[in-house]
Amino acid sequence: MRKYLILFAFPQFVLFNYGAVLAQSTDSLKISGIPKWLKWENKPVKYYTDKSSITIFSGEKTDMFRDPNVTYNTDNAPKLMFEADSNFVISTSIEHAFISKWDGGALVLKQDSLNWVKCCFEKDYTGARRIVTVVTKGISDDCNSVKINSNKVYFKLAKAANVITVYYSLTGANWFLIRHFTFDSNKNLKVGFLAQSPTGNDCKVKFSEIKYTSKKIRDPYLGE
Repeated sequence: MRKYLILFAFPQFVLFNYGAVLAQSTDSLKISGIPKWLKWENKPVKYYTDKSSITIFSGEKTDMFRDPNVTYNTDNAPKLMFEADSNFVISTSIEHAFISKWDGGALVLKQDSLNWVKCCFEKDYTGARRIVTVVTKGISDDCNSVKINSNKVYFKLAKAANVITVYYSLTGANWFLIRHFTFDSNKNLKVGFLAQSPTGNDCKVKFSEIKYTSKKIRDPYLGE
C-alpha cells in the first residue's frame, strides 16, 4: 500500500507519494513579496509555504551548471520562477544546512538553458559556506566569492536595462556589491528561486523576507 503525505500550504495543498514525485495541486502559486504568479520549472520533491517564506526540497543529483570543460551540463534543479520586468530589484534571505558538497539555494535570472545567472549560497569544494555567482552565456563563468560563517545570508539582484548587479548582506540592511556585468537579452526573462544538491540526497532551502520591486536602480554601489 502506498503512503501519502498531505501538506497544507498557503494558499494551496500539495500531495506527495513517498519515494516518488506526484503532480502538485497547482503549477502556479503566490508567495508574499512577489506581486505575480510563480510557476515551477523542474518540480521539487516537495515544498511548503507560509505567509512570509517558501521552503524547497531539491531532490538528489540536482544542479544548474554548464562546465567550461563541457563535461558536465545540467539544468534539472527545481526552480520557482516568474516573468521579470525590464527593470527590477529582488532580494531574499537564503538558509539551509550545508550537508553535502555543492548543496545550495539561489536566486536565478534565466532567459533559456544557455543564458542565465545564478546567485548561490553554496557549500563549496572545501566545505565552506560560500557566496557563489554563476553567469552563463553558453558556458558557465563560476566565481567563488565571500566565505560566510552562518547558515543564512541575504542576496539582492538588480536589473537595470541590460546591466545586472548582485549584492549580499549578513543582515538584509547593509549591502555589498559582488558582481556587476552586462546581460543582453532579446527575450522575456524569468527570475526566481532554486534549490540544488549535486552530490547529496536532497537540500532543504528556505527563502524568506522576499521583496520584489519593478524599478531601475540609480546607483549600483548602493543598489538603490
